[in-house]
Amino acid sequence: MTVTLVTGPVRSGKSRHAEDLLSAHPEVVYLATGPQPGTDPEWTARVAEHRARRPSGWTTVESLDIAAVIRRAEQPVLVDCLGTWVTRLVDDVGWDDLAAAGLALAAARDALLSALATAAVPVVLVTNEVGWGVVPPTASGRFFADELGRLNAAVSGRADAVHLVVAGRVLDLTSAPVVPEHPRPRTLRA
Repeated sequence: MTVTLVTGPVRSGKSRHAEDLLSAHPEVVYLATGPQPGTDPEWTARVAEHRARRPSGWTTVESLDIAAVIRRAEQPVLVDCLGTWVTRLVDDVGWDDLAAAGLALAAARDALLSALATAAVPVVLVTNEVGWGVVPPTASGRFFADELGRLNAAVSGRADAVHLVVAGRVLDLTSAPVVPEHPRPRTLRA
């Protein structure tokens, strides 16, 4: 089945584009990976905005086990988003033990990639591009940016289509050259 990665900066239209990609399907599993609305009114408003846009035939699932949801799915799956997923996975381990968090993320990433390789339904994953700014000044900030960047590259490698959404515009990166995992050896000239 088709796996599509939709990436871009915050408030660029990524989620709306991902929803549009699956709009022809009357039933979709909408996998929300972010924290539940609570005492943060801005976050609560964001979640409410997303919920209001979803068609009535779409089922919302709130889970961190993306791989299990994809494996069980009988309808297309929209995952929104990998950035909040990474944050919550690290929250569960603790930001004070980044080595343990890295191991947990590696296991979760491997499970996700395995599930994507065998997906029986279309899957659209939304993620954030966080590496376009300055290098974060804290170890946890650098860890998050590095881990999400690695995850995005790995999922892109498994995706059939990759879309970059910037300023409300969609760029299809599907046929763009892929960065090799290891640099090619240089030939020295005499």
